[in-house]
Parts: sequence; structure tokens; C-alpha cells
Amino acid sequence: MFGTTLVKKESGSASASADSDEQHFERPKGLRGIYYHPITQIIMLGFVCFLCPGMFNALTGLGGGGQIGTATSANSTCATLCYVCILCIFFRTYSPPSTVNNKIGAKWTLFLGTFGYALYVGSYLAINIHSNAGNFVVGAGAVLGVTAAFLWTAQGSIMLSYATEAQKGTFIGIFWAIFNLGAVNFHSTVLGNGTYVGFLVLTLIGVIIPLLMADPNKMLRTDGTKVVTPRHPSWKSEIYNLWVAVISDPMILLLFPMFFASNYFYTWQFNDYNSALFNIRARSLNNLMYWLSQIIGSIMIGVVLDNSRFRRRVRAFAGWSILLVMVFVVHIWAYYYQRTYTRESIPDDAQKMDIYDSAYPVHVWLMIFYGLLDAMWQTTCFWLIGAMSNDSNKLAIYAGFYHSIQSAGAAGVWRMDAEGFPLMVLLPSPPSYMNIFISTWCLVAVGLVLAFPMIYSRVRDTTVLDDEAM
Repeated sequence: MFGTTLVKKESGSASASADSDEQHFERPKGLRGIYYHPITQIIMLGFVCFLCPGMFNALTGLGGGGQIGTATSANSTCATLCYVCILCIFFRTYSPPSTVNNKIGAKWTLFLGTFGYALYVGSYLAINIHSNAGNFVVGAGAVLGVTAAFLWTAQGSIMLSYATEAQKGTFIGIFWAIFNLGAVNFHSTVLGNGTYVGFLVLTLIGVIIPLLMADPNKMLRTDGTKVVTPRHPSWKSEIYNLWVAVISDPMILLLFPMFFASNYFYTWQFNDYNSALFNIRARSLNNLMYWLSQIIGSIMIGVVLDNSRFRRRVRAFAGWSILLVMVFVVHIWAYYYQRTYTRESIPDDAQKMDIYDSAYPVHVWLMIFYGLLDAMWQTTCFWLIGAMSNDSNKLAIYAGFYHSIQSAGAAGVWRMDAEGFPLMVLLPSPPSYMNIFISTWCLVAVGLVLAFPMIYSRVRDTTVLDDEAM
């Protein structure tokens, strides 16, 4: 199936010693070689997420799903993330007789994961036609939470296991650039039925793409090594493996605050800044610039993290330093805007900022920098996970941790924003927008501080498979 075994590996490469015991196969040629190339499959994976989670991000980024009010959308997003939080761990670590991802494989798990996105987009079409369909939107969000757990668990396993050690940052950057194209949109008026129908059609195309992807069991990395396929242990073994993954490598716990913050900041950016201050035309342009900047940010940080002229530890610290600078630049900048308004001072029906207002250009630049930070943050999280292991079974557990914990943080803050809860009850009745903003700033700062000792003690210049097996 894989062709002729290669018996000699080029010496002197960074991963030569780590891979010396692995078999190397001749890669297929011609069109078959293009189809089975890891980058081709990562591009296809990117387009699945471009058309499914990307459409979700496009609606979320508009603030309130493009509607006038934001409470229904925030509650729906909360329902989505609650289920993702639970099921990214559940479907990776407990499902008799085995986990869904291990039992049916990453390709079919990815396929099942796309259906909820079509239902979710369709629910906004429904509420645009029937204004009392808010409960349907919330229910669709809950269903999406279930299916999203399938999609993101499969996505993490595929993206990280197809790359060699030297390619992980590049592969993540390629995926993230394509994925974020899905959220790029621009509308000058309130979204109509035709727009939601267009979103729905694109999402349904995304449902089909996993059927066209290659079987991971037939994949070879670019260096000729076979992609390690997930094992199929019993549910008892899965629970044990979850425990072993933490006990054998407890440094992963230091990344949990970074994971927790990775979707937490969306609430302030999209609802408490974009939706609060701007009309629908300005919100759409902000959304366009935000996600376009994510494409640039993911490529920029990917180049840094995969620069072969420097050792991997040096690249890890360089990436961490870039994040530290970006966190404080954008949040100091955002603070000067946030202190000028409260939830009470800007009701939903207020006259809001338009793209032709004199103050708009500097405000949209903040969204651009937030987009850069978001892409760099997410890419670095995945890169750090990939630096800890090359085993796809272990990577799937780590990916489950990542999406579960990030969803837990986001679910809580979306719900609090929907209810208008003050977040810091010990403070003397400050505005709730400010509460969410300050908590966001603190979380990302703490996440970076705690990630530093993990990078220092755990990121090596190569990942040795014998040291990581569970």
C-alpha cells in the first residue's frame, strides 16, 4: 500500500534520532501523490472548517448573529459551548465500547461533526422569518455543541498527526488561514433571508467535503513515515489513557489557563465592542478585517514557530514573547475605548458608529490587531500541543482537552454577557462591559505566565516517540 520501504534516512536532521526506528516508505507519484499529500489533505480540512465553523464565526463575529439584539445569539452560543466542553472529553475518553473518534476514524468523525453547523445556520434563517423562533436557535446551538465535539476532535488529530516535527507550525498556519476565510463577509444592511440561505448552502458544501478526503490509514507524511493511526481500546482503557496522559505529562496542566482564555475573549470583542459600538455595516467591515488579519497572523506566527534556522526551544520562546507583547498592546489600546461606554449608555436601538464616522478608522484597527492576536494565540496553542507528542492517539486527547477547556471558559462568559451579569462582584458596581474586558485581559496574561514554565521544561528540540507512548 505504501510502496518500497526506504532503508536509509538522511543524517543530520533535527529529528533523525527520533525517527530512526520508524519505517520510511516511498511516496506515491502523479495525481495520486498530490491527492495523498499531507498539505492537500490539510487544505481540504481547512475548507471543511472554512464552510462549517467558518460560517458560525461569521455570524458570531457580526454580534448577535447579525440580528439587532444579542441575547438570543449569546444564549445559543452558550448552549453550543457547554456541550462542546463536555463532549470533546467524552467522545475522546468514554463511549462504549470505544470512543467515536477511535471507533470510526477521524474522517467519518469529521463528517458527522459538520451536520450541526447546517442546522445552526438554518436556525438564523428561521428566526429572520419568524421572530419568535428564539428557542429554536438556542436548541440548534445545543445540537451544534454535540456535533462540534466530533468535528474538532477529528480536526485536532488530523492536523497534528499529518505533519512532521518541522512542519507543525506551517500546517497549523495553512489550516488557520483557510479556516478563517469562512468568517470573512461584508454586509451594508441588516441581514436578509437571501444572505442566510447563502450561508446555509455554503455550509452544506462543507458537509460533503469530508467524504472526499483520504483515509488517514493510507496517509504518509512528507518524510515517508506512516501516520500513526489511532488505537481502538476499550472504554476502560480510554479512561485509563486520559489519566495516564495527565499523570505521565502533568506539564499539560500549565497550558489549561491558556486554553481557557482562547475563546473567552470573543465575547468582549464581538458583543461588547463590535455589536455595542457599531451599526451593522461597520460591524460587517470590522468582521471582514478581523478574519482577514487572522489569516495574516496565523501565517506570521507559523513562520516564526517553524523557522529551521533556530532550535525549537528558541522558536517556542520567540512565539511566547510575541504573544506577550501583543496581549498588552491590544488590551491597553482597548481599555482607552472601553472606559468611555457602559452597557447602560448604549442600548440596542442607539445610533451607532458607521464606517464614515471620523472615529471609525482607529477603532477598526483595534479589531485588526485583535484578529492578529487571536490567530497567533490559537496557532501557538496547537503548536505547543504538537511539540509535546507525535502520537495521534495522545494528540487527540490533548486536542480534546484544548477544545473542552476553551469551550468551558467561553460558555460561562457568553451566558454572563447574555444576562448582563457583573463579573467581578467584589468591585463597587462597575459596568459589566468593563468587568468582562478586565477578566479577559487577566486571563490571557495569566495563561501566558503559566505557559512559560511548561515551555521551559517540556519543549525539546525534538520529540522522542519512545518517551511519549502511553
